[in-house]
Amino acid sequence: MNKTTLLLIVSTTIIFFFGLLMVFNTTSAEVLSRSLEVSTHFALVKQLTFGLIAIAIGFIVWFLGYNKIIQSSPYLLIGCIILLSLVFVPKIGQTINGAKRWIGFSGLGLQPSEIAKFVLPMFFIGEVTKSKKHLDFNAFLKIILICLVPIFLILIEPDTGTTVIILTTLAAAFFLTKIRFMYWAAPLLIIICLAAFVAYNMNHVRNRITVYLHPEKDLKGKGHQPYQAKIAVGSGKVFGRGLGESLQKFDYLPEARSDYIAAIYAEEVGFLGIAILIFLYMCVTYSGFAVAMKSKDKRGFYLACILTFLISFQAFLNLGVVSGLLPSKGVTLPFFSQGGTSLMVNIIAIFLLLSITKEKKVKKCTKKRSKL
Repeated sequence: MNKTTLLLIVSTTIIFFFGLLMVFNTTSAEVLSRSLEVSTHFALVKQLTFGLIAIAIGFIVWFLGYNKIIQSSPYLLIGCIILLSLVFVPKIGQTINGAKRWIGFSGLGLQPSEIAKFVLPMFFIGEVTKSKKHLDFNAFLKIILICLVPIFLILIEPDTGTTVIILTTLAAAFFLTKIRFMYWAAPLLIIICLAAFVAYNMNHVRNRITVYLHPEKDLKGKGHQPYQAKIAVGSGKVFGRGLGESLQKFDYLPEARSDYIAAIYAEEVGFLGIAILIFLYMCVTYSGFAVAMKSKDKRGFYLACILTFLISFQAFLNLGVVSGLLPSKGVTLPFFSQGGTSLMVNIIAIFLLLSITKEKKVKKCTKKRSKL
């Protein structure tokens, strides 16, 4: 195991265990303050279970290797489209806060859009690397039209945050794979303008923009969460109130266990704790791009770059929302926030990165054998 791999595993593991601690911290307070008839350890066990399932799947992914996973991406995309369609089916899809983003079964929820974040870029990388020649416009257009199907389904859920993340990730993939700018830059700009126009005409998007600019105008509604998050972060000061000493987690900051969990973390451990968390994410980012630079082929390079970008970009968005620098987007903090689907796909992404380092070692071994 080289230093890059070790750094990636250690930094991800530390973030995950910090997240488990904060999930238990916030959810147990919610159970006690609301006198809920569930165990204070219920959310912790659930999060840990999702993590262990993801690790088990991750080992399978690692064993198969990233090439086989990319080759299977068309089938994964079809499955993803089916799941995204099921969220609109009555009694299967779940409507929460006016959005149809989840599939419910046996008391558990699955969020297909989280899976789409990773499947779409993999599908694109697989299609681009099938041939050594550069894609012509017709081939590129065909891929984009296929990708627009799940993107459209996500947009009408509605989930504008995930749509923005996917479009940004695809733009990064276009740039990395050296797709001609005339193929995608102008059309993407048109799509962004149209999406912005459509989004602005959606009431929930307009409300989020207003809340972002003036949260104090709606303290009893949408502005309550970002305003309380600022209070939580600010009251942490340099060293924090101390672990378990947060006041905002007692129903002052709703849904603190998911999108705004970093605010409770900042309140309890202060600026120093947040700085450590950001450093850990920087370690993950560095390790991921280091894996990309050492990959044996272009496919591994593209995949490592995109996976690293996706994890880092989501961390940036979440921490930006918590600090008040960005409007609320409903993006979880990778490995840290409560959220089964999000946690699983991010952990599997780490195993995909590890599979790229494994393929590099295999290549070295075969070279040594050939010399002998």
